[in-house]
Amino acid sequence: MSKKILILSGSPRKGGNSDLLCDEFMRGAKESGNKVDKVFVRDKKIAPCIACYYCRNNDGKCAIKDDMAEVLQKMIDADVLVLSSPVYFYSIDAQLKAVIDRTVARWLEVKNKEFYYIVTMADEEISSADTTLACFRGYADCVEGAVEKGVIIGNGVYAPGEIKSTQVMKDAYNMGKNV
Repeated sequence: MSKKILILSGSPRKGGNSDLLCDEFMRGAKESGNKVDKVFVRDKKIAPCIACYYCRNNDGKCAIKDDMAEVLQKMIDADVLVLSSPVYFYSIDAQLKAVIDRTVARWLEVKNKEFYYIVTMADEEISSADTTLACFRGYADCVEGAVEKGVIIGNGVYAPGEIKSTQVMKDAYNMGKNV
């Protein structure tokens, strides 16, 4: 059965290592007949949440008028969410964190999702991705009916494109193919 997949590429570098893994995941998922939408978060104007709770009294509408309403609707409509970020000081980058925090406006509507996580980092030690994955999982813990389906970690890569010569590219493609 075809699924609606939303990939949130938090990479600040178009064509960066985590973004390339998103593309491979997407290629595999599309080849399997799924409908895939990739949002390159850096290209969107998304301000951080200011905790004004305007949304609470205005049917989930946010006081900040930017691209988040469009992204949030895509998150609500998707069957599958792919969260991707490079490791920044053992956590996700600011671009993707802003998206996650801004889901507060309609967070109860983001439910029954399959989650996949894509992480890249210069560090060779796989455990250096633990806190980043904990951040993704912390968000998923707040999503009713969330199910973690897969994790890709590209370690030991820093320069854009360095990931291309690794097994992880094939892993991302195969994970997408098997959604």
